Amino acid sequence: MRYSLRQLQIFQAVAESLSYTRAAEALNLTQPAVFAQVRELQGQLGQPLIERLGKRLYLTEAGQEVLASARAILAEAEAMEMRLAELGGLARGRLRLAVVSTAKYDLPAVIGAFGAAHPGIEVALTVGNRQELLARFAQNADDLYILGQPPEGIDAGAEVYAENPLVVIAPPGHPLAGRQSRIADLAGYPFLTREEGSGTRRAVEAAFAAAGVAPKGRMELGANEAVKQGVIAGLGLSVLSRGTVALELRHGYLVELAVEGFPLMRHWYVAWPRARRKSLAAEAFLDRLRAGQ
Repeated sequence: MRYSLRQLQIFQAVAESLSYTRAAEALNLTQPAVFAQVRELQGQLGQPLIERLGKRLYLTEAGQEVLASARAILAEAEAMEMRLAELGGLARGRLRLAVVSTAKYDLPAVIGAFGAAHPGIEVALTVGNRQELLARFAQNADDLYILGQPPEGIDAGAEVYAENPLVVIAPPGHPLAGRQSRIADLAGYPFLTREEGSGTRRAVEAAFAAAGVAPKGRMELGANEAVKQGVIAGLGLSVLSRGTVALELRHGYLVELAVEGFPLMRHWYVAWPRARRKSLAAEAFLDRLRAGQ
């Protein structure tokens, strides 16, 4: 073999981020070192894998083929390491988790308890929106996925592990604060939403549609933090997971409105590819989720 697993790993990081700088940061390497490894891999394979057009990087057809093979080779190498680690139980190993951004507020406590019980297990956490997680699922990139709804149209195992109530939030002193309201009452106020593809946004749009109303005006913000800060600043109302705004509600920066039909009771799901054998680490993390801790 003319190339190394490390070269494939570096190439994969560049190919997936389409950035030498971001790949270097993710791998804790310098940008020149990453560039040199990719250039050497291209020389060994005898074909260009990445092209630059203007300021953007693009994969060549050969690069797309090498990326698909690199993912498969590196996944099998990691699976081998996990199988060897499992011969000694849960003394060491690696657990890859991918979670929707809303879950990042509740999950760290579970990861912390898991890490304390299994200090030899390295946990790699990826946070993204639902569409990003489904793309990773299709690539078989992770062991377990935390989502607000189970994957659809994918051969996945999934189960509920916790409730996830969605609540209407407003700044203190809002006209609807401290009174019972209907969804129709919300339509008279500006509304802040998550980005297209967000599970929270889909649930909220369905609730408004069922009530036969639509918000007065919408501002789309791409992250929970941006939505929270927008509501605090008085830009509008919103609906977020109660776990996402627990700190702000406790300190009085936000208030939860009493609205008929709310909270919208959703659930947290943990999912995994059926075709991928769950490691001992993944099984142990599943057990902790099922136990509610």
